[in-house]
Amino acid sequence: MGNVVELDALPKRIISLVPSQTELLYTLGLDDEVIGITKFCIHPEHWFANKTRIGGTKTINIEKIKSLRPDLVIANKEENVKEQIGALQEFVTVWLSDVNNLEDALDMIERIGSLTGRNEAAIKLVQQVKQSFEQIGVNAIKNNGIAQYLPLENVESIASTDLRQHLYQPIKIAYVIWKNPYMTVGGDTFIGDMIRRCGFENVFEEQHRYPIIELQELTDLDCRLLLLSSEPFPFTQKHIDAIQEQLPQVNILLVDGEMFSWYGSRLVQSASYFKQLITQIQTLINSPVKGFKLSQ
Repeated sequence: MGNVVELDALPKRIISLVPSQTELLYTLGLDDEVIGITKFCIHPEHWFANKTRIGGTKTINIEKIKSLRPDLVIANKEENVKEQIGALQEFVTVWLSDVNNLEDALDMIERIGSLTGRNEAAIKLVQQVKQSFEQIGVNAIKNNGIAQYLPLENVESIASTDLRQHLYQPIKIAYVIWKNPYMTVGGDTFIGDMIRRCGFENVFEEQHRYPIIELQELTDLDCRLLLLSSEPFPFTQKHIDAIQEQLPQVNILLVDGEMFSWYGSRLVQSASYFKQLITQIQTLINSPVKGFKLSQ
């Protein structure tokens, strides 16, 4: 929003308006300082049960927040409403994050660490996330079109990365977050960045934010795999069954939406989840390459 945030002292009364950043504040050890959260801030469970709830991410209770006398509110450009943030700025300092990829998330973690006096813990967390995502990179290279055809143990026999990428194409996927209407994710979103880091090709990569789609588009775009997110719409097996009838040639999986969209300390868990997911997807859609023989 173009504002400079200045604090005279470390904040002692913090309100978080974003679930993933709430979990981050917990990880940084700010149990006493955080006094208010949203009804969607479900992690950690004891914060959800005991902290004062100030509404939803897009329906915050301004007067309730004012009554709590916070000295810092932590929000996000996408998840919160601009007009509500403006109203809060009339009486309290608001720090706003803007997270569209992993680099933004790591920068956000360090900045919140600086704002709250938890620099050391934040820097340590950033290093943990970086290291965990480096391991995903290894799997993603293997998955970049190769592992859709070959078991992992055979991938190592292709010595040249260039050869791997030349001979094989990434698995084309779509990631759906909402129903009625169906909504997906474009390449300029945080989820879009997570998809790329797993080595998949988002068939809606060139679109922006969260476009509305028709399921038939997936067939037209040669989508091989449809990922249905557990949030914000809670897709279940019954939705897979219904969609599978319309898209018999597309593999469909339910995935943990928190792992793809929460950009705070949950990122440490996300990396491990992605590695398992890549293996699961490889098992699901592997098929042998026709007319190509690997050199041993």
